[in-house]
Parts: sequence; C-alpha cells; structure tokens
Amino acid sequence: MPPLNANERSTLESWLDFHRATLALKCEGLNDEQALATPVPPSGFTFTGLVQHMAEVERNWFRRVLAGEEVRPIYDPQADPSGPDGGFEVTDGASLRDALATWREEISRAREHCASRGLVDTGRFRGQDVSLRWIYVHMIEEYARHNGHADLLRERIDGVTGV
Repeated sequence: MPPLNANERSTLESWLDFHRATLALKCEGLNDEQALATPVPPSGFTFTGLVQHMAEVERNWFRRVLAGEEVRPIYDPQADPSGPDGGFEVTDGASLRDALATWREEISRAREHCASRGLVDTGRFRGQDVSLRWIYVHMIEEYARHNGHADLLRERIDGVTGV
C-alpha cells in the first residue's frame, strides 16, 4: 500500500509502483496457455497482450516522450512510434515469461529516466511540453484501468479474484 502521508513525488511514484506490482500479482501462477486465453469473447484481450501493451506504454511515455529517445515499438517495429501504444496482439511463440521480462526491463529504464528529473521537468508529446507529474498521473490511470481488465480476465480463467 502506498504511504498515506508522503510528499507529492513519493506519493505518485508509490502509486505507480503499487499498480505495477498489482499487474505482476495478477499474472502470478498463469501458464502460457492461460495467459494467451481470450476468455471474454468477442474480445481478443489476453494477459500476454496486456503485459506487452504495458511494456509499450512504459517505453512510450518514459523513453520517447520524457527522455526524447528515438526507439521503435517493441512488438510491431514497423508501427508509427507516434501512434497509439500497441502490444495487445500476440504472435506465435509469445510467452508471458518473455513479456514480463521485457516489461520489467522497460520499468527499469523508466526509473532511470525519472531519477534525475523533477516533477516539473518536461518531455514532448504531440508538439507540446508534458511534465513528469502529468506522465506519472497518466501512468497511474493507465495501470488502474488495465488492472481492472486483468481482474475480470483472471476470474474467468481460474476463478482467482482480489489479487
């Protein structure tokens, strides 16, 4: 649980880390068959695709936008890097373990980029300045929304709730 009375930066980083940890917990114990299952037809939403997507989101906001790196999308290198974050579609041979490793690497890079920046430091998004503060809030929202999706998927796969 994030601290109940901390400074702004600690609060934002703690909530983001809380949601990152929540996604990891929701993936625990799933095998690749379960992680590739689409238990809510007609949606093609899977755990592997969700983790891949969050790796793309981490890469986009912290590496491309905040740090200004020119890095291609991970799962569709031909996609326009300025387009929507992808990763949801999985290819043959995709595994949850590989997706989690890539996601964790992107989180590590994100933390490196944030360590030396203040909340008012900016990157560029669609031709405008965007603060690290805004990026943190957006990432918390992104994870919270997708963790809700993960709750529903996990319950349909094996009945596990509340992870």
